Amino acid sequence: MPHDHRRHDEGHAHAPRGYDFAFALGVALNLALVLAELAFGFLSNSLALISDGVHNLSDVLGLLLAWGGSWLATRQPSASRTYGYRRASILAALGNASLLLVATGGLLAEAAQRLADPPPVASSTVLWVASIAIAINTATALMFMRGREKDLNIKGAFLHMAADAAVSLGVVIAALLIGQTGWLWLDPVTSVAVAVVLLWSGWGVMRDALNLALDAVPAGIDRPAVEAYLAGLPGVIEVHDLHIWGMSTTETALTAHLVRPHAGLDDPLLADVARELDRRFCIHHATIQIESGATECRLAPSHVV
Repeated sequence: MPHDHRRHDEGHAHAPRGYDFAFALGVALNLALVLAELAFGFLSNSLALISDGVHNLSDVLGLLLAWGGSWLATRQPSASRTYGYRRASILAALGNASLLLVATGGLLAEAAQRLADPPPVASSTVLWVASIAIAINTATALMFMRGREKDLNIKGAFLHMAADAAVSLGVVIAALLIGQTGWLWLDPVTSVAVAVVLLWSGWGVMRDALNLALDAVPAGIDRPAVEAYLAGLPGVIEVHDLHIWGMSTTETALTAHLVRPHAGLDDPLLADVARELDRRFCIHHATIQIESGATECRLAPSHVV
């Protein structure tokens, strides 16, 4: 029987909406914070405060990237871009993580220089500016909390803000200890701790974004379980050319060939498969090709793409 290509668009989970206000407010608050931290960091000669300000600047850029990616992902497909701009959210997440790791490298280099000769620090100024940073970063992180499990872009924004709140807390602790002990080396040591936190929070986003950019099976989807489900469908004797990839940071696509000898066309089955793939595995866009098995498919071997 002829091949049957059917596309099912049921249950699409498009990029989360309702975050425009959160992005706008987050950018505005963090930009004001950057200016305050850089100004008072230079005045108080605190690398910890300057480093926190530099990182917050990367967060402003990161929020803008994530915002732009989320907006582009909602644009409609066209004749030349048949998937629309959904992949922009993946590129934004990848750029966001890269920006974070580059900023971390700069902080580590500067901290290493200051460990050799720690300069004096105005701990009281550092204390109150970093305290404001804790409040701003925590408030911004909370705005992205509810969407972090469904969108890598939102997760990146949340992790940046949550990490910043923790980093600012570390700066406050260092300022208190310097004020009590006079140990100036605590300032660059705190900067190293800042870098470790940033590496930890940024690497996970970088790994997931890079996997999505390379069309890997998205995290959380069990490919063997998907294949087992398809192989167990009525009349199916073989599943091959199975591919699962991320269309965006919120949508997953699947293509597969099912061999069903003498089964004929079965629209209700294809509709049920699309619904079950969405319900069980969060695969929103399934394209299934039905084959009779009378002719060998050139894509059947596992090593052929």
